[in-house]
Amino acid sequence: RRAEECEALARGDGAPGARSPVMGAGGNKFSVLVNHLKNKKMNKKVSVTFLLLAILFTVCLIASNLFATKVFALGSLTLRGAVVIFPLSYILNDCFTEVWGYRKARLVIWTAFAMNFFVAVTGQLVAFLPGASFWDGAEHFNYVFSLAPKVALASLLAFLAGSTLNSLVLSKMKVATSGKGFSVRAILSSLAGELLDSLIFMPIVFWGTPLRALSMMMLAQVTFKVCYEIVILPVTAAVVKALKKSEGVDEYDVNISYNPFRSTD
Repeated sequence: RRAEECEALARGDGAPGARSPVMGAGGNKFSVLVNHLKNKKMNKKVSVTFLLLAILFTVCLIASNLFATKVFALGSLTLRGAVVIFPLSYILNDCFTEVWGYRKARLVIWTAFAMNFFVAVTGQLVAFLPGASFWDGAEHFNYVFSLAPKVALASLLAFLAGSTLNSLVLSKMKVATSGKGFSVRAILSSLAGELLDSLIFMPIVFWGTPLRALSMMMLAQVTFKVCYEIVILPVTAAVVKALKKSEGVDEYDVNISYNPFRSTD
């Protein structure tokens, strides 16, 4: 109904002097709804740019799981190699949500989840195959691809929950602020997503670890990832601005379903 009222106002229809409840909420919200209607037809289309970024997002997720087998140290701080590339998935997620909206971001998240699951399963199958008598790389191959079931499960669930929450928070804040303050929204949404990701992944993988030690590991991981995103935030903001201009899209998620398991609206 709000969409119909907005269309009528945009055309100049309606009784003279009548005050729309949409306008009563403020001019900014009116422009948000008008913008939403303009982008409505574009929601069914996927551009080449969107497709390439979706592929990059999926590659980042799969690569981060492979890089996680490397553990490195920065002074007294010990981290897994995944932290080098995994934050990029949250940055790309911000781009999808900010430019194309929550529904497109949800599609990419589930696609990346499915591809990562496929790689994890096929990696396990290949690892079970008997190695050739002259090949001496079995131990190294298995170390990278034969993830323990609980690690694979924790990784998949943490990614799905964290990325979805990141997108949801950014989307809702965009509508609430009429699209202002992208930098603040990006940091807060990433913080929420990274926290949930760590709250799921760490306890499952490191079950039995003393609570204090586990908390310090989670804090270090979340802090590093969020700081990483803050440092690269000017680049993210510039990319988002360029995408909005080149794609001609600036989606506002008005009156949509935020159900993460829903494929259509």
